Amino acid sequence: MSGFVFAAAAMCAAVLWLVLRPLLSRAGAAAAPQADQLNLAVLRDQLRELEADREQGSIDAEAYAGARRELEQRVAEDVHPAAFSTGAPSPAAKAITPAGAPLSPAPRWQAALLALLLIGGAAGLYASLGTPQALRAPDVAPAAAGQGLDPHTSNEAEAMVARLAERMAREPQDPNGWALLARSYSAMGRFVAASGAYARLITLIPDDAQILADYADVLAMTQNQKLHGEPERLLARALAADPKNVKALILSGDAAFERSDLAAAAVHWQAALANATPNSEFAQMARDNLAHIGAPTGGAAAATPSALAATGTATVSGSVELDPALRARVSDTDTVFVVAKGVDGPRFPLAVLRKQVRDLPLQFTLDDTMGMMPGVKMSQFDKLVVAARISKSGNAIAAPGDLESTPVPAKPGDTRIQLRINPK
Repeated sequence: MSGFVFAAAAMCAAVLWLVLRPLLSRAGAAAAPQADQLNLAVLRDQLRELEADREQGSIDAEAYAGARRELEQRVAEDVHPAAFSTGAPSPAAKAITPAGAPLSPAPRWQAALLALLLIGGAAGLYASLGTPQALRAPDVAPAAAGQGLDPHTSNEAEAMVARLAERMAREPQDPNGWALLARSYSAMGRFVAASGAYARLITLIPDDAQILADYADVLAMTQNQKLHGEPERLLARALAADPKNVKALILSGDAAFERSDLAAAAVHWQAALANATPNSEFAQMARDNLAHIGAPTGGAAAATPSALAATGTATVSGSVELDPALRARVSDTDTVFVVAKGVDGPRFPLAVLRKQVRDLPLQFTLDDTMGMMPGVKMSQFDKLVVAARISKSGNAIAAPGDLESTPVPAKPGDTRIQLRINPK
């Protein structure tokens, strides 16, 4: 900021010099005319005496010429040029013909007044049109909502944040300072320090949904980008304060996805999409997340006419077994998912049953109450496909290394579906 101040001062000085130079030059020259006029008066008297001597014959032509040249030389040396009349043929003639009226000088007080007006006007324009708060020291600058420092911060910025941290130690009740410090740490990638600043901030502002969502985001970064535990509790507080906070909805969907609750994830992401600014980054994020789990981005999934006419609760049932050749590759606590999807429906499961390997072989029943999305049921689809999968991670989304059965076509009401997880 010192560079900006120096440049502005230099520009002001240059403008003042250009504007005031003519006035000051005239004022400076005004001190000389009276002395010049006195000198000219003396020289004129001497020239008249020289003319009289020549007319009386007291001096000859040669002496007259020499004396006149001497007077002309004195005119050139002793008299300021501005004292001469313009257009005179020679210094001697200038001495003979009185000079025109001297230039009227601008008084110095007028130049000083003009300088003050120029400086005051420039300052007023900057105060109304510029950014005067940017001239403040960083440790007293107000926090800008949602803004921190450049992530690629320089040593100077590091020093600014350090001074802000020192000020907050002296003024711990200033929420604006804590907000700026937290966002600055976050932008710099210092997530542990940022979470500490947010922890202090929410004691001063406990029910701000955006602050709570930002805190949850930063805290998750300190947990290897996982939202379980305290971040998820902060998100619940954020949504209680503002159920339409888009960031809190996005992160709550992420948290549900982490725990394989795809129905809850879809609900949160759909709400985020409904409340986000169209074509914003958050809106695109919500659409991408919904597409990833095969959830609709608006309303319930489409269904066939016969499906929409169906009533009651549909079920499919059958058995799941594991090929003995694979038993050594799994543990008793590995998760077993039995899922039903619509052949012409969304990619996410219409019904899910979650068990463990120790439960195999097992008899299963899937029905409308086990749906992933409110309002989207198996009974709305004529054609289904049912499969079983063993996941070591416990994630409902298929991952490399999972063991799966061959999918079996089915329809609502089927009761003898046989699923076998075989080696590939």
